[in-house]
Amino acid sequence: MINAMTEDECWELLPDGIRAQVDGYVLQDAFMRAVRVAWAAGRSVGLGLTDAQRVVHARYVRIGDRIARTPDDPLDLDSLTALAAGAPGRVVVVEAVWDGDTVHDWFVNLLAVTADPDGDHPLATVYRERAVRHLGGEDPSTRHPSALVADRVGGALAARLGVPFHFASPYTPDDEAPRRRSSHGGTA
Repeated sequence: MINAMTEDECWELLPDGIRAQVDGYVLQDAFMRAVRVAWAAGRSVGLGLTDAQRVVHARYVRIGDRIARTPDDPLDLDSLTALAAGAPGRVVVVEAVWDGDTVHDWFVNLLAVTADPDGDHPLATVYRERAVRHLGGEDPSTRHPSALVADRVGGALAARLGVPFHFASPYTPDDEAPRRRSSHGGTA
């Protein structure tokens, strides 16, 4: 980190072309790409990874009203039912599976698991921010908001479809929790 420089001072150390590229990625809501560019170019002037992350965050704050945000996946029952109906094969279970990355931390993927053909079909990704908005101020208590929303929405969808709902680790993020598998080796 450069001796407590402000984000604006760090930003000014970057060449014009790099600043334009960083802003381009920010406007596309591509945080990690923007950080990668700022860090790669900034190393030559002493910017570290933390500096690059601070600079990109500051750009999000400064030009945030112009960002083409990736739309949230729908979490309403009618939309999820329509998505499940579009999956190839017969839906045999609705499953919630933990995942995570450096941008969103932990999140939950809702999947329609099918037979004939066997497969997993994404229905929605429930990120923390979306889950908090979906809960509308409700305190998720000791559970991760994404888990609470995925549990409710996934359970309701499974009930509507008349199939089981499986969430192997509803209280603790675990991207290696056991998946639901049938005795013949496929998913079910």
